[in-house]
Amino acid sequence: VRTMALTQVSANKCCGGYQKVFEHDSSELKCKMKFAIYLPPKAESGKCPVLYWLSGLTCTEQNFITKAGSQRAASEHGIIIVAPDTSPRGCNIDGEDESWDFGTGAGFYVDATQDPWKTNYRMYSYITEELPRLINSNFPADPEKMSISGHSMGGHGALICALKNPGKYKAVSAFAPICNPVQCAWGQKAFSGYLGPDKSTWEAYDATILAASYSGPELDILIDQGREDQFLSSSQLLPDNLIAACSEKKIPVVFRLQQGYDHSYYFVYSFINDHVKHHAKYLNA
Repeated sequence: VRTMALTQVSANKCCGGYQKVFEHDSSELKCKMKFAIYLPPKAESGKCPVLYWLSGLTCTEQNFITKAGSQRAASEHGIIIVAPDTSPRGCNIDGEDESWDFGTGAGFYVDATQDPWKTNYRMYSYITEELPRLINSNFPADPEKMSISGHSMGGHGALICALKNPGKYKAVSAFAPICNPVQCAWGQKAFSGYLGPDKSTWEAYDATILAASYSGPELDILIDQGREDQFLSSSQLLPDNLIAACSEKKIPVVFRLQQGYDHSYYFVYSFINDHVKHHAKYLNA
């Protein structure tokens, strides 16, 4: 296997391990991409399981590593955490920087089928195929043990990656995920642009619809949702729809509505330890 060239952008000692950022040329996205990786102390002496973290709208690889405080729990449980960017960058596509919820910083973890997006906007394949290959060939990662989590648009990403690939991820969790994108304004805007007007093609990237037809190994889902989240009250997230689909299919979901919390990284920071622990239970089994 040819190891793809990685350029280290930064490295900082943290909780006994290292928080690093790398850049590489992505074959899926046809542009330079950055990803962050936390290597716990255990990675010095052996292979570690990997938790993939998908961030939300407007984020880069930086938001999670500077704001979520995941490093301490990752260090304790011996888990590598990989946090990629949220979209291709600098592709010079007309209109890519016009709005905050579509284009740059808003890849929605789908493989676009429409011009002018389809060449670069292949975040789904990047996250599920290219990035794990890259990580497994360049770092002390256990290729048999991966899981996935994320926030908001990234929570949507984590849920669809797990539901679309039965058995690939040992566990999944999410903070304030977009649970039913075909029914909300964010999802309708993104899916129209990336996937086109035929709404039946949208269903392949909707967690609620995927859960309704899931038939894989048991998947244990943990979701935290802030009660004071403005996007919950404006019907962008629609967790009730996902919970209904999961209970119908007997997919175990722990859904925690957290009193007083909003949509921000203050909320993520408050419960990240529970999520890393949730993943560790399956990754270190």
